Amino acid sequence: MAPNVSRRQVLATGAALAGSAALLTPLGAQSASAATPQADRPGAKTKPTIVLVHGGYADSSCWNGVIPKLQRAGYTTIAASNPLRGIPTDAPYIGSLLASISGPVVLVAHSMGGTVITNAAAGRSNVKALVYVAAFVPDVGETQGDLINKFPGSEVLPVSVPVPYTKPDGTTGTDLYLSKDGQAAFAADISTDAFRLLQATQRPFDADSFIYPTQAAAWRTIPSWGLVAGRDKAIPPACERFMYSRAKARKVVEVPTASHVVMISHPRTVADLIQDAATATS
Repeated sequence: MAPNVSRRQVLATGAALAGSAALLTPLGAQSASAATPQADRPGAKTKPTIVLVHGGYADSSCWNGVIPKLQRAGYTTIAASNPLRGIPTDAPYIGSLLASISGPVVLVAHSMGGTVITNAAAGRSNVKALVYVAAFVPDVGETQGDLINKFPGSEVLPVSVPVPYTKPDGTTGTDLYLSKDGQAAFAADISTDAFRLLQATQRPFDADSFIYPTQAAAWRTIPSWGLVAGRDKAIPPACERFMYSRAKARKVVEVPTASHVVMISHPRTVADLIQDAATATS
């Protein structure tokens, strides 16, 4: 021990670190402790944890407009970080997050995140509802490439920039980035400044994400909800309607003027749909 450090200072430092450690409680423990007061009240129901999964060309900050609305309504909310490497990596990663949460979960996804949750939620008894926000809803054996080519109208590939990267095994993969010219195709209904921020902070996705076949279809056993972005030029609206209909979604909301990033441009509508799913499955 340094000669100028007293025992009192060491104890004070230890207390401060202990306080910090309390803030780093595992997600499951946080969810459990948050649910306890509700469960203790006679007749009270435990509110589910809301898990939000982003898609490509984005990060978890794309849910920033939605999260405060859910939190004010009393929901524990987690914006997951999707690796965007494709089903073999993304689904187990999100699945491990789901396994860490005690109590019921409403699992929400945007865009390519829909493919991830469709695979990750299969067999997860704590996932009570799936909410697809302008998202892919594949069936077993289908790829995202199959679905996006099923209907005309996607304009995002021409404004995607391929960038090679080195995979862990030494082979070369291709990441796709949204270019600075991608606003009309991806985010036409947000401001130019908001798009520039989104484009600067985006996370790319592996181009092979389009060719991995879906291994499980959680929507066959878990109730689903859907939101159609009426002016979506990434996933065509007709494709979204088809997928939600096939999944027998309990409720489908359509926002006629919305671009693909409807959770940014219409956060209240998205939050309301999530709360509908949470209430219906509580």
